Amino acid sequence: MVFTQLLNLLTLSVLVTGGSLVLHEHRAQSPSGFTNKGRTADSHMLTLRFGLASNNIAGLHEKLLSISTPGNSNFRQWLSQDEIKTFIAPSSDTVNAFASFASANGLKTSTISPYGDWVSISLPVSKANELFGAKYINFTHSDLPSPITRTLSISLPAELAGHVDVIHPSTAFTTPKARLYPSAFADGSKRDATAPADCDTSNPQGSITPACLQALYNIPTTPATQQNNALMVTGYEDEWAEVADLQAFLKQFRPDLPSTETFLTIPIDNGTNPQAPNDGGTEADLDIEYTAGVASGVPLQFLTVGGFDFPTSLLDTTTFLATTSEPPTVVTTSYGDNEADFGPSLATKICDGYAAASARGISILYASGDGGVNGGHDDGVDCNLFIPVFPASCPWLTSVGSTIGFNPEVAINFTGGGFSNVFPRPSYQSAAVADFLQTIPPDFPGNGIFNQTSRAYPDLSLQGWNFLINVGGRVGTVGGTSASSPSAAGIISLINDQLLAAGKPVLGFLNPFLYANPSAFNDIIIGHNSGFECPASSAAFDAAPGWDPLSGLGTPNFPDLLAAALA
Repeated sequence: MVFTQLLNLLTLSVLVTGGSLVLHEHRAQSPSGFTNKGRTADSHMLTLRFGLASNNIAGLHEKLLSISTPGNSNFRQWLSQDEIKTFIAPSSDTVNAFASFASANGLKTSTISPYGDWVSISLPVSKANELFGAKYINFTHSDLPSPITRTLSISLPAELAGHVDVIHPSTAFTTPKARLYPSAFADGSKRDATAPADCDTSNPQGSITPACLQALYNIPTTPATQQNNALMVTGYEDEWAEVADLQAFLKQFRPDLPSTETFLTIPIDNGTNPQAPNDGGTEADLDIEYTAGVASGVPLQFLTVGGFDFPTSLLDTTTFLATTSEPPTVVTTSYGDNEADFGPSLATKICDGYAAASARGISILYASGDGGVNGGHDDGVDCNLFIPVFPASCPWLTSVGSTIGFNPEVAINFTGGGFSNVFPRPSYQSAAVADFLQTIPPDFPGNGIFNQTSRAYPDLSLQGWNFLINVGGRVGTVGGTSASSPSAAGIISLINDQLLAAGKPVLGFLNPFLYANPSAFNDIIIGHNSGFECPASSAAFDAAPGWDPLSGLGTPNFPDLLAAALA
């Protein structure tokens, strides 16, 4: 994935000149890689999305922690759509304040979310600049097909302060290169790896198949039986999953499963999923093949999201998950960008959307990133950066890192991990992270760079190197945390299958349960996440006993995790 360098955004609460505008968000300059092409024409029409303040987002966070923490009286009593709405919907005061503002300025609003927390307005750039103290500029980037319109500063009219959480597009700079794998598809004939010898990826000739994961983590091959237990793979940036590739993959690597295995395609934002030869994308095929290959017989879904504005795609994904009448029980995503590229207000709003989805009983898993501690700047030149990745840094989802080899299993150098600069540390990981921080020496080069009081990630890990996949009829290997996340999602889906069969609720939001059961994981104590390109001598975190910001709690042992879930 290609990332862009970003200075920290500042969320300020000071009045600007005149007293009618409140500075909402600001950055000193555009990130590296973006070129200023001059002011956007005054007549250019701009559609702005406004994230209205939810009436009780703190209450949702509290409720989610309560229902996901083992031992609580309401453990796993997941919320309905209507219950979610009571937390997420804006208050009548907020709705009226925005409506009055729009009416007074001759603007027509459209509500674009079922809970009413997102509205949009189309207006000329000149009016946007005037109303929001902005200076919209056209920016180009080598990874963008056309210029984007952004501003380095955005303000709110005083009457909207406290009622609007975020305006998009404004100060967020992301590119459409949000896929998370350091190893592109490597074509070539590979033998069908089976544990143990052929699966040892610390050996250059080693490779991973579903059989390897089943042997390493004691995952059963017995097909699932519950049909109300869908596992969803998300796809962005015209990454498409091909049925023919999935069936060819299963025929070679899971011949015990039906050769007719397929998935349900769900489009949003005009997403598509064409099935012509060679339409399959490496990322989408990897994700769908390993969810199917691990989660034997679990119903699969592929959410294909149209458009190339990554934050918008994430916002619409969270809205869909929080409001759909038949949500999946597990979702896996292998995309991300530097946390600072989003900015604090947009990242927070997206993360709160995942909280709403998690509260419905959805286990949301995210690849933790493939630049080690360097986020998207693992280029071999700019090292020692300690840049967090988002959405992996969101505390309301489960972040998955990568390992390599076995006897010992080691945290691989590219596994993304570290500490957020936006989100405070959630209570479920306080003790585990505090223990890790005790292992960091006083002269650690990252001291003063990473935020020791914030959300730490990843939460767990799994093999992530030399995965054999089928793309366009060709078999080859890929690697990255984008291989680890769908495989871990398959494990969670199989546990959900047994929970449902026993008449119990699904796992839902995982993290409090996972941190309460560290013995269900294989502790990874070796590794240094300096990055795939940056040298091992670069400053980075080291694996340690217990939780660490490379492997999280470690890799899952299926029988132990299942026993804890059923207890």
